[in-house]
Parts: sequence; C-alpha cells; structure tokens
Amino acid sequence: MLSAPQLARADWPAVNGAENQRYSPLKQIDTKTVAKLGAAQIIDGIAPSAAPRSVPVVDGDLMLVPSVRYVYGVDLASGKVAWRADPGASPSRGGLAVGGGMVFIGVGGATPSLVAINEKTGEVLWTSVLAPASGEPTGQASGAPLYSDGIVSIGTNADYGYRGQIVGFDAKTGKEAWRFYVTPSPGQPGSETWPKDNNAWLHGGGAVWLDGVYDPKLGLDVYVTGNAVPQYGGEYRPGDNLFTDSIVGLDARTGQLKWYYQMVHHDIWEADIAEAPVLFDAKVNGKVVKAAAAMRTDGHLFMVDRTTGKPITPIEERPVPQDAYQKTAATQPYPVGSDSVLPDCDYYKTQTLPAGFQLGCFFTAAPVDRQDLLAPVYGMRSTPMAYSQQTGFFYATGNAGLQWFRRSKDPDFFSLGFSNRVPGLNKVGYAVLGAIDSKTGKVAWEKQFRGARPNGAMATGGGLVFQNLSNGELQAYDAKTGAQLWSFELGAASGSPPIAFERGGQEYIATVAGSSVWLFKLGGELPQRAAPPPRASEDFSGPIADKSSIETSLLVTDQGLTGQHAIQDEYEFNPFRARVKAGTKVSWRNNGVLDHTIVAVDGSWSTDTLHPLDIGAHVFDKPGTYVYHAKEYPWQYGEIIVTPADAAPAAH
Repeated sequence: MLSAPQLARADWPAVNGAENQRYSPLKQIDTKTVAKLGAAQIIDGIAPSAAPRSVPVVDGDLMLVPSVRYVYGVDLASGKVAWRADPGASPSRGGLAVGGGMVFIGVGGATPSLVAINEKTGEVLWTSVLAPASGEPTGQASGAPLYSDGIVSIGTNADYGYRGQIVGFDAKTGKEAWRFYVTPSPGQPGSETWPKDNNAWLHGGGAVWLDGVYDPKLGLDVYVTGNAVPQYGGEYRPGDNLFTDSIVGLDARTGQLKWYYQMVHHDIWEADIAEAPVLFDAKVNGKVVKAAAAMRTDGHLFMVDRTTGKPITPIEERPVPQDAYQKTAATQPYPVGSDSVLPDCDYYKTQTLPAGFQLGCFFTAAPVDRQDLLAPVYGMRSTPMAYSQQTGFFYATGNAGLQWFRRSKDPDFFSLGFSNRVPGLNKVGYAVLGAIDSKTGKVAWEKQFRGARPNGAMATGGGLVFQNLSNGELQAYDAKTGAQLWSFELGAASGSPPIAFERGGQEYIATVAGSSVWLFKLGGELPQRAAPPPRASEDFSGPIADKSSIETSLLVTDQGLTGQHAIQDEYEFNPFRARVKAGTKVSWRNNGVLDHTIVAVDGSWSTDTLHPLDIGAHVFDKPGTYVYHAKEYPWQYGEIIVTPADAAPAAH
C-alpha cells in the first residue's frame, strides 16, 4: 500500500498535474533510458471517442477518462472499464477533476451544469446548473473543474455576449457557494474601467476557458480570463475593461477577488489569456517567491507573486498602434528583457505574402474603413504549458501565423472564417514548442513544426519533455537542450497531452488517441501504427464546390453572438473555390452593391467591370488551377480548379 506522499508522487491528480505544472518527479524514464520506451498496453472502449483535448486523471487504482458523451472509470490493474457514468449531456472539452471521493465534470447542452459522480461506482450524485438564480444568461462550462478542499469551481465561456463567470459549489451538496463575475457590475471594484453611460459590462465577455489551480496554503484559486466583447470592437467600451485578459487570485472559500494582474488592456484582438496558469517557486534576489505564471497569447510569459499579484520581474508599458475610433489603450504591458515565443511583424516582412494586403503587428487594430490587413495570430492558446522543477524552464506550445484581420462597421459582428480565403496564408505559419527560462524570460530553445500541431507538453524528473503532435506522433525531448530523443506513431490524431504515473514500481506515460488510451513503459513491445497520410498542402483551404456560377459577395454568419447575426460581405466570392471540367464557361454575378472586375492574378484574362446585377464570364479550356481576384479589391481572391473534360465526377 502506497503512503499519501507516495500516492501524490505516483498519481496524476488533475488534468494538468500538481499545481498545473504538468510535471512528474518520476525519473525511471530518463534521457538515457527513453530509447527503450515502448507501448505496453492499449485500453479500448472509450466510446464514442475521447473528448477533444481530454486528459486522463489517475487517482489511486482508477484512471478517469471523459469521452464526448460519457465519463469512464478504468481499473488500472486489469485495464478494464470499471464503470461508465452518464452525466446527462456532453462533457466540456476541458476535462474533469477528482476530490472527496467524487469526480466532477462540466456539461453543456441547453442547461450548462456541473455534475458530481461517485468515484467508486460511477453513480451521478448531483447536478447543479451554472446559471445564477437571477436568470442572467450564462455561457457553457469550458475548462476542467477545480477541487479546493470541499469547494469545486468551474469557469464559463462568454461567446454570445454574456459575461464570463467562475462559480463555486459545495462539493458534497452541489449548492452554490459563490460566484465571481469577470466583468463587474456597476459599483463593484473594476467597474470604473467600463463606461457608465451604457451596459457594455453586462455583455462584456471575459470567458474563463481554462482550468484554475489551487494553493491550499494560501486558500487561493488562481484563474485566467479571456477577451472583452465585442471581440474586435472597442468603441462602445472605453477603458481597460477589467477583469478581462487577466490572471486573478480568488479566495477559494468565498470567491472574493484577492488580487489581479491584467495582461491586455481594452482587448480588441480576441487575445484571450488561454493557457492554464501555473504555480511554481521562483527565486527573486536570492529569495524564494511563491509565484504564478500565465502565457499571453502573443507569446510573452508573465510571472506574478501569488500572494499579492504583483509582477516578480519588471514590467513596462509600451506604446502600441492607436485607433482613436476604437478607443485603444495607449500602452500594453511587456516583461522587460523577455522573449516572445511567437514572431511579430518583422518576421513576416521576410516572407512572401499575397499581393493586395497590408501587414500589421501585434496590437494593430482591425480598421473599420479598411479590409486589407494581415496581422499575426494570437496563437499561444488552448494547449497547456509545462514547468520543470529541474530546469526552471516553462514549455509552451502554440501556433505562429497570419490572419486576415477584419471587422465590420457593426462592432457586434465577429468571424474567424476569412483567412482560408487568402492564397498561401496557411503556408506562412508554423507550430511551435518553446522552452522559456523562468529566471530570464528568454527562450532557451525552440522547435518549429509544419503540417502538425503540438497539443501541450509534459516535463518529468527524468530530464524529459513529452508532447503529442496532431498527426499522432508522441515525442520526447531533452528538457535542457531540446534534442529529440524518441518518438512513437499512434496511428491516429492524439486527443490529449501526455501524463505520467507510477504503479508497481513502474513509471508509465499515457496519452489518448481516438477511442483508446495508450500506456507506455520501459521495455514495452506493442508495435507502432502506420502514420496517417499527410494532408495535401494547398494554397487555399476550405471546401470546394462543383459550380460554374459564382457570386461576388456572400452572406456571412456571426460566430461571436447568436450565430444568426449576418452581414453581406462584399469582399468574398461565393464559392471562393469552384471546380469545373475543361471547356466550361464560368460566370460571375455581381450580387452586391460595389463594382467588381474579375482578373486573373497572372493577368491572362479578365471580365469587364461588373456593376451591380451584371454578369461576366470566362471559358477555361485547359486543366489546371487558376487564381483570380477583384481588380478593385486585390485582397479578394478566388480559385477555379479545372479538371480534364473526361474526368470522373469528383468524390464528395
């Protein structure tokens, strides 16, 4: 029988491990022995499949795994499913928490709720709705719940004009214990950073996407919060808009705000703080400081004293591009002397970019009167970072790239669906795994990936960093140098960052792929699986329509409010990717209010200028791929794919 300290060392007690560090002190598998690491067991039956980004939790003899519909308790001794719980709706993609003999998970659907399950039997014990008694609309559960000595809390998203919330419940009864609103009501602390002449605060956003972390000695829950809403429109909400884009410390028993640090003022970039916060011990001027770290989505790491919320390294406010109409903040905070894991505009100035666009930098506003801006993606999000107690490095994963950064005159309209219409844009970026030295803020080493994305890292006492790639490859790196030491093909896109635990004196690495949980140990002999075929690299991404009639504008549906709000977009062809057979006459109909002249990018053909309701055409005689744009709006691109006249119909 393992003692309590041994169990803490041997288990993986939460989706991100102890203190959200994604660090295991186990060191049986190290830089010298990892070459002998192999698959030892595959646990099947997690149906219909594991939840996206789901991370198993190991507690005693059970491994707990959420699927897209159920929660499974797997007996580690036998490798068999011990029970399957039905929480009543699809679990949130953030995962689950354990504590007090119970399993907690957020569920979605028409009534977003928190559900408690008996850990031994799988019996549902209680279900509590996340919405307040007042009836104020509340978003869906997003991250994993957080168990804090008898109180379990969970955050909500704020996609539809709601305000983000963190709700605490009594773990035994499910009764609401407290509620923290990210955007404060009038008269509450922080309300002075919102306008007094409208109710922008009530629909102000501040989604809580990620898992919190608990400090039992301080009785403190630490969470990070998301962007203000409207996502790209700041004209009706002047001010810093607290407590969006912040790291916050809450009293775990009462939910009272103890401290905060805001990393983005007056967010008009959808720059959520979207990687789970990490607790760690920092050394500052020779003294140990109980610290918390959070990653800003532009790749800068912020570290604060978790007793006060004050930065432990110097922070300076730097001037940023201004847009008077959108009431931009004059400055944004930057850790002095630190590196970003992501490149800013200087890197993209060296790349070949599609003609017709202007290049912006981080914190360049999406202008109302221009539609031709490419700007860096705020790509450090969703995947958890790790911290090694050996190296003092943080290991963060994310994506570098450019986006077609657009907004409408209507500030409430929001869409992320424009970038796949820009030829070659998907080839400019790359995925990244970066090691950041907590002592200096500098990037110690970095790995770049094209064609696959990392989904979160894990560090171990064996001097290793493990990560999965989206193509199903599990990898191990030297934590100090970044040298790749090992890899294994899972044969399916991985669903979770890896974890580590120990049973019977044996260290295991585990990860989820599809509907299976893979367990690895030294000497494991199960074979690798064939890697999935790589995806074809295309200049455009998105669906291809077998049509010969194209419209010059498109009705675009909003992604940020009700999902029904729409605008007529004059700068999107419909469809923008069309497939025809050689000899076909393709026509363009101007269904908007602006003139359009359809021109081949290589200048080989053109239509007349199409006034509203006009139709122009061109016959494509030879097979090939033809890229065109509007002469008046050179950033509006389309593609014609011409197949041989005798080709079989394309599969759909």
